Amino acid sequence: MCQYSAVDGFANDWHLVHLGSRATGGASLIIQEATAVSPEGRISPGDLGLYHAGHIEKLKQITAFISSQGAVPGIQLAHAGRKAACAVPWNGGRQLNVNEGGWRTVAPSAIPYHPEDSVHEELTEIGIQKIIEDFRVAASRALAASYQVVEIHAAHGYLMHQFLSPLSNRRTDQYGGSFENRIRLLLEVVVAVRNVWPGNLPLFVRISATDWAEGGWNPDESVALCKILKTNGVDLIDCSTGGLVPNVKISVGPGFQVAFAGKIRKEAAMLTSAVGLITKSKQAEAILEEGSADLILFGRESLREPYFPLKAAADLGDEIDWPVQYIRAKP
Repeated sequence: MCQYSAVDGFANDWHLVHLGSRATGGASLIIQEATAVSPEGRISPGDLGLYHAGHIEKLKQITAFISSQGAVPGIQLAHAGRKAACAVPWNGGRQLNVNEGGWRTVAPSAIPYHPEDSVHEELTEIGIQKIIEDFRVAASRALAASYQVVEIHAAHGYLMHQFLSPLSNRRTDQYGGSFENRIRLLLEVVVAVRNVWPGNLPLFVRISATDWAEGGWNPDESVALCKILKTNGVDLIDCSTGGLVPNVKISVGPGFQVAFAGKIRKEAAMLTSAVGLITKSKQAEAILEEGSADLILFGRESLREPYFPLKAAADLGDEIDWPVQYIRAKP
């Protein structure tokens, strides 16, 4: 869950307290917000980054605290592509011009997300190779900062997703057209990251299993992709949906994305996580028990209730460790 509170990609005490409170709240795994692999890959000027060696120092303080509470620190590496250079949400979220603090954005094809957005620069193959290298270097820095899980963000209409979907990828070279070409960049990023990320540490990939739009990326393509990712060292697929094109119709309700995690888990024989309007402990437990996912990830519910895991354990009659400083409040 992006906090849009960094300066030049640097974490600060807000991130330490924000992520640390989830660790004291009983979470087993904490995945840090989308962290940009390059300055131009930031969603907003307030995004965290790992494109500078100087970013590591504060992140090491954060991972050390998370680990001290018995939680596992993870990080999501991302490039926003055509959805970059936007104002922070509480300032409207629209794309910024260069004279407003924005920057020239890049994409697989020169197709804007919103009609009023600036025309994006279509990536050359040299630019694509730079992005692959940016992900590799960021993963190496994540290891230096003591993260234990890396997740590559290929969902929600950001750059990797833009290459996957024919709605945003109109290229005619080896990175566009066929399914095999559209998935090429993500596979090359996965291989580059795995080359520096130890085999004993998990590598996740977050995908949007469907664009919810005719002619877009679809669940069957997601299954086919995940079968290939599994053979390239990916350990788990974080299953979300949408985000590529605006104004699509989605039947939103509790657990509305769980079926996609179940489909990939079954048909690709791949570990999956479920997300999306999972807000109750018994709801989450039922998803695991029915075999629809192997892991439940909480986003907005964790913002509403940092101590949700402690309460969920009590609801389910389970025991997890409380911070000793808080034991006097334990039910």
